[in-house]
Parts: sequence; structure tokens; C-alpha cells
Amino acid sequence: MPRLTLCALAVLSLAAPAVHAADTPDDAPLPQVTLAPQVVTATRTDRPADGVPTTVTRQDAEALARRQPRDLKDLLADEVDAEISQGPARYTAAGTSVGRAGNDALTIRGLGGNRVLMLVDGVRLPQAFAFGPFATGRGDYVDVDLLGGAELLRGPSSAAWGSDGLVGALSLTTLNPADLLDRQPGADQAGFARITYNGADRSTLLSGGLALQTPERDWQALLVVSRKRGHALINQGDNTSANTTRTAPNPLDADTTGVLAKLQWQANAAHRLSLSAESSDRSQQTDVLSARAAVPTPPSPTNPYANQTVALNTDDASTRRQLGLEHRWTPDGETGQTRLVTRLYGQQAEVSQFSNEDRAFSPDRTRDNRYKERTLGLTMTGQTPLPALLGERPSRLSGGLDVSEARISSLRDGTLPPYGETFPSKPFPDTRYRLAGAFVQGELEAGDWTLLPALRADHFALKPDATDYSGTAVSLSGQAITPRLGVIWRASPAFAPYAQAATGFRAPTPAQVNNGFENRAAGYASIGNPDLKPEHARSIELGVRGKAGPVRWQAAYYDNRYRDFIEQTVVGGAGTPADPIVFQYVNLSSARIRGVELRADADLAPGWQAQFAVARARGESTSEGERTPLASVGPLRLRAALRWTSGPWDASAQVVHAAAQSAARSPSATQYLPPAYTTLDLRAAYSLPAQWLGVPLTASLALINATDATYWRWSDVQGLALSSPVIDAYTAPGRHVQLGLRADF
Repeated sequence: MPRLTLCALAVLSLAAPAVHAADTPDDAPLPQVTLAPQVVTATRTDRPADGVPTTVTRQDAEALARRQPRDLKDLLADEVDAEISQGPARYTAAGTSVGRAGNDALTIRGLGGNRVLMLVDGVRLPQAFAFGPFATGRGDYVDVDLLGGAELLRGPSSAAWGSDGLVGALSLTTLNPADLLDRQPGADQAGFARITYNGADRSTLLSGGLALQTPERDWQALLVVSRKRGHALINQGDNTSANTTRTAPNPLDADTTGVLAKLQWQANAAHRLSLSAESSDRSQQTDVLSARAAVPTPPSPTNPYANQTVALNTDDASTRRQLGLEHRWTPDGETGQTRLVTRLYGQQAEVSQFSNEDRAFSPDRTRDNRYKERTLGLTMTGQTPLPALLGERPSRLSGGLDVSEARISSLRDGTLPPYGETFPSKPFPDTRYRLAGAFVQGELEAGDWTLLPALRADHFALKPDATDYSGTAVSLSGQAITPRLGVIWRASPAFAPYAQAATGFRAPTPAQVNNGFENRAAGYASIGNPDLKPEHARSIELGVRGKAGPVRWQAAYYDNRYRDFIEQTVVGGAGTPADPIVFQYVNLSSARIRGVELRADADLAPGWQAQFAVARARGESTSEGERTPLASVGPLRLRAALRWTSGPWDASAQVVHAAAQSAARSPSATQYLPPAYTTLDLRAAYSLPAQWLGVPLTASLALINATDATYWRWSDVQGLALSSPVIDAYTAPGRHVQLGLRADF
């Protein structure tokens, strides 16, 4: 029997002693257990987290305000089965893109990138894109200071959301007026002002928000503004040389501005209109000292790419704007089971990356690269009750449709292009990228059983515009059917097994279908592929949940299989100007990832709470019959936390442990394998009474990596060679503090 299956059975066997806890006499008092949070991402309807047959974790507005995450990577730092990669800023003008994407790929259970669906208020974030030294991530499109909630779904999400949800989904929601007004019951206005300092990047944040409502509460409005200024993310490197041997961070200045505005009108008990506008701008100026040559070398026939850089300065910017209009129909009121939500939205996002390189022997050169997405879309989701099948728990039927069109473009420009090329040029043609899909879902309650069948049909189409494009542009369209079936059996409060079989798909991107590029002088070219198929996933998750006295727990085993992975490979050519090597994106490989997870939380005593989570996974990819370990699957990760609250005090301690990455699980013998590490984070907050300064104040202090451990995250070092002389440049931040002061009024 496979080792992971044995581990799964061992984990699930933990349920046995918990079942006996359900036999506690009715008159025996039990400590209070926190109710499961409501989640939406799994079914696109409100359900408790223990009412879906998969694993979903949620952070609400209160949790986000308490943690004060620095960015999206920090927001997900407590997840044992998900990470966002972020390399050090060590890119060059025309060579490597290391670190240029910032908060780059989100990995869930060992697979990530554009295969993870990322949403803000139900709208897809722009895709990540890379071409040579130009690289865009998705994490820096998000201003976390505007968020009111975050949900992380494991497993394919295509049955509800369509394309991109191959391995999971991250759904982010921005603040609503109620998030502030509910903190001041009975008031017609509420707000906050906050200032924080984070030693990880020496950043200072100023933010504030104000929510208003009329006495009749039919109108509500919200305005939130945030402004953050910071510098390079610290590490444990101590070589400050201004050349390629440098391991200390390169100097940089970063500025982020976020604005969120919402207006809601409750016309009557059944109809509500909402208008929202969100803006996020980030700019970064970097002095890339690590790109400088220790000894500038003139190019020669035997060394045409010799490093002769004596200075490299870059100016990068990313912007995202989102505008939404939503109508919510609830004929039975907000507490009713019948509703229809319709949302129109528009989103515009752009990334620009400018590099100015001073060279010792060749003429200086610049690079000016851009990527842009403009999207219009419509979503409709609805639900209606169904007659009770058995017992009193109501069933319901839900469904919806999604239609969007994105106009995607990219441009490479600058001075002194590579030999054999001309500027400006397009790495792929301007493309209209259309997605359309509809789903239907049953939420059937029958006594102690819950059945959640779902079926979705999707269509995608890519239509390129060949204007100013040097390659041959091809069109592509296709369909996908993604069923899902989940079941929950509430055998007892202490023992509630569940199972889910789900499918997912990801449509090819414009950059994969039309990656047309040619440099015959250098002997290489790439061509489009009108025959690309979507990537597909099949997933099974088996788990069990329970509540036993003060303890709530969940154990899960999953087996995810993926096929038709899209990869770029050589399809022909000899590497000469007459017969260049030809690259093309094709459906090449498949993969399988299996893993086990265990989560638990407990109310130990009045004011004391504990949390525990551990995850372990194994994965392999298969290409042309050859199996290799899947590089994106990280080692075992464990988190344990203890929190104490008493009156105005709130304190916590958290330990995170990651095992060493095994050489047997690495696809390359030359890959750097980080050792095991353990970190300790300490947090404390004190709420000052309102009478002190007229408004309630909360002061917070956090000591992150309190033991000053030197460690490397697996997500940040993939592709780093064991022989690299700058390994310390990839270390995570050492000991640092976070300070915060928040006023609520």
C-alpha cells in the first residue's frame, strides 16, 4: 500500500477516540466551541466551512486587522499547504528576471502559477506573464489594506468558477460598509485610522476608512484610503559588495496607494444596488547593485555575453482599477433562501518595467516592457429553496453564469535591441480572450446526509489581431465540461466524514497559443499552436471532521491527477540561421500529487485558544513516459499557535516548522535543497479605553522570527543551483518587529 495512503489512514484513525466523546451525558457541561465560518468560494453560496466536502480556510476582517499583513505573501504565511513565491530583486536588463515579478506564483498543495484561480470581489486577477527578463506576478495587483476577507479553497474550482481553477482558488473580498458599522452598533457612522511600521521592509503605512449610513439604513457608503512607503525586503545575507557577489538586498524604494469606495442603496426589502470602485497603484525604483560586474569584461567572439554592466537602475509600476455595479434580489429578505445577484464589472490592469543599463565597453541600453489587460464581464448567481427531503434541513438549487472578454496586449521596447531583432516588438499579438460558462448545483439535505452535485459547461475563444505582430497569429476556441460531486455524512458531532470528486480545467493563454518570435541571426524561433488543448484535473478528497468538547478538528487525504500540461519545448530545427531551432507550446506532460493534512483548534480554558495544522504531499510529473519528482511540491510543514485574550489584552505565540527538502524528491541533482527550519512569532495588542483620548485605541507589537533563525523557503529557491555563490541572498527575513496603532471611531 502506498506510504501516503497509510499516512492518510493513520490520520483518519484519529477520529476513533473522538467518536466516544460524543457519548458525553447531556447534562455534562462542555466548553464553548467557535462556530465554523461562512464560506462562499466552494459553492458560490453561503455555507459553513464544515458544510462543504473540501478544505476551505477563511480570514475575516477582524483577523486581517489583527495580523496586519504586509502583502499577499504575508497574508497567506500561516497556511501550511499554500505559499506565494517571491525571489530577491536580482534581475538584469536583458538576461534574468529573478525577483522582478515580486509576489509571484501562488502554489496550493504543490501546484500553482496561472493554474490557481485568484479573484477580487469575484473578478479574476490578471494572469502572470514572463518573456525573458520581463516578468509579471499577480500578488502585487492586490492592496491587502483594502481587504475585508480572504478564502483559500483547495482542489479544482472549475465546477463553480470555470477556467483557471485547476488546483484551487484564492477569493479576496474588499471591505464593506458593514465591516465598520457593525463595530459601532446603532451608530450612523464608523471609521478607523491606522499607522503601522513593518521591519521586514522598513515600511510605514497610513490608512483610514469611514462608513456612513442614513438613519433609515437604506443608504450606506464607504471610503478607504491607504498609503504605504517601504524599501527592500531584508534577508540574512551579509555581503554588501556592489557587484554580482552581493547577497544583501539591493536598495529599492516602493510606494503603494490604494483607494476603495462603495455606495449601497437598499431600495426595499427585496432590492439592493451597490456601486464599487477600487484602485491600487504600486511603483518601485531599484538600484540593482547585484547586476554590476565585479570586473567589467569586454565582449569577445568566445564570450559575446560578457558582463560589462557598471550600473543598472530600474523603474517598475503596476496599476489595477476595478469598477462594479451589483443588483441583489432577495424577495424573502436577506435571511431568505431565494436570491439572485447580478454584477457588471470592468477591470483594467497594467505593468510597466523600465531598465536603464550603463555598460563599460558597449553602448548603454534601455528596456521598456509593458503588459496590459482590460476586462469587461457579467456574472449572475442565484439560488432557490427545494422541499425538504428528510428532516427539517432545507435543500436548495443554485446556479449561475459568467461572461467576460479581456483584451490582452504586451510590448517590448527600448534602445539597442539584441542582434537580429528590432524594437518595438510584440511577444504575442493583441488578443481578445473570451470566457463564458454556466453551472447548476444541488445542495441537497437528507437527514444526516448532504449531497452537493454540480455541473458546469464552459466555452473559451482567443481571437488575435496581427497588427504590428511579426509572427503568424492563430485563433483558438474550445469547450469544457466539469462535473463535481460531494457528500457529507454527519454521523455524530464528533465524526462527520466527507468525500468529493471534482474536475477542473485551464484554457490556454494568448501567450501560449501565439508565442511567435524569431531571431534567425541567433538561430532560434518560436511559433504558435492552434491545436493546444486545455489542461485538465481530476481530484478526490476524503476527510473527516469533528467537534469533541472544546476541540474542532479535520483530517483530509487527497489525490489530484493532472493531464495535458502546457509546456514550451523544441519541435524542430538545427540552430542555424537557415534552420533555426523552433520552440512551441504543446500539451506535453501529466502530474499526480497526493497528500494528507490535519487541522485542529480548541478552546482550552476561558481566554485560551490553540490551533494546529500540518500538511505533507508528494508529487511526480510524467513526460514522454519518464517520471520525475514534481519540483513545486514542498516538504512537510507544521504550524502550532496559542492565543490568550483577557479584557484589553490579546497575545499569541506561533511556531512554524518545515522539514528539509529531500534530494529524492528533487527533479535535479544540482538543485539547492534548503534545510529544515523552525520559526517563532510573538504578538501582543492592548486596547486603550475610549475615555483616555476620546476614541478607542489599539496598540500592537509583534516580534517576527523571534529566534532570528536563518532559513530558506522552498517556494523562493526553486531553480537555485546548489553551487550558487549567492545562496544567502534568498534567505527569508531575520528577526524584525511590527508596530501598529489603530483608532476606531
